[in-house]
Amino acid sequence: MKVLVTGSRGYIGTVLMGMLADRGHEAVGFDAGWYEGADFGLVPDIELISGDIRTIPVETLQGFDAVLHFAAICNDPIGDLDSSVTYSINRDASVALAEKAKSAGVGRFVFSSSCSLYGAGAPGELLDESAAFNPVTPYGTSKVEAEQGINGLAGGGFSVTHLRNATAFGLSPRLRCDVVVNNLAGHAVGKGAVLVKSDGTPWRPLVHVEDISAAAIQLMEADGSLVDRRAFNIVPEGENHQVGAVAEMVAEAAGVTVRFEPGGEPDIRDYQVDGSAFLETFPEFSYQWTVPLGIEQIVSGFQDFNITIHDVEETFKRLTWIDRHRGNGSMDDMLRWV
Repeated sequence: MKVLVTGSRGYIGTVLMGMLADRGHEAVGFDAGWYEGADFGLVPDIELISGDIRTIPVETLQGFDAVLHFAAICNDPIGDLDSSVTYSINRDASVALAEKAKSAGVGRFVFSSSCSLYGAGAPGELLDESAAFNPVTPYGTSKVEAEQGINGLAGGGFSVTHLRNATAFGLSPRLRCDVVVNNLAGHAVGKGAVLVKSDGTPWRPLVHVEDISAAAIQLMEADGSLVDRRAFNIVPEGENHQVGAVAEMVAEAAGVTVRFEPGGEPDIRDYQVDGSAFLETFPEFSYQWTVPLGIEQIVSGFQDFNITIHDVEETFKRLTWIDRHRGNGSMDDMLRWV
């Protein structure tokens, strides 16, 4: 298939592009280049169209069989800067992109959504795809409303599917250390102690970046009757963990201790997710990573890289790049390049 991947120079996108090539697909990237320089090793040299998804022309989408849409405001700290910007990119631009893709004759649209739309779940309850939405941030709400808007475009040869990703972790050529497992491991290696910024009680569903990429390809390649207008939680069985328990796993792997930040409180983002529907639909699919195995990969990779706490809190923290771009005048308040 000929595939356009938005966000192709991001944390997931750089992994996804390589996996698409390995599967024999012709993949073209589309990216705004916000995080050029947040490199962990060699970022793949790929065919790339530079641009903002808010202004992508219909003509750019012509000739593609599928769009895998990963470009977005990627987390709550950036999403909270200005909710109107978050909605303009994560919701409005995503729905408009799907409209343009349909007009251009694209047959398959896979949207990278998030389990953050569940927000604050009932204690002890595993949430499946039919669970009520309870987002607690603009980021989570934007994903709910984007899913709803994109669903309304399905039909007439245009199939849409939503990839509700658990919290990602693992190594990538375009690394992030502002996701929980990577952050804990970064402090363990860069500072010699695992730092927990909450009280450690919140639950998180966790999934490796390579497994997210493999799941996206699975949905893209699937028969449309299996996936059209459907959302799938992407999390392996048994990979819902409390943050404090993850911190203990990281500490053991790195040979350090756990330290709780003074005044850390329970995080209202607290939920557990059921990912069985995806595996029931695709029994041939197999997740390759567990959290303990991923922690070993991350700690070893960080040690080989000689990662520092500056890397963790600056180089591989997405909000730092946005603040820098806005501070030097190269990006405006709507997060458009000047």
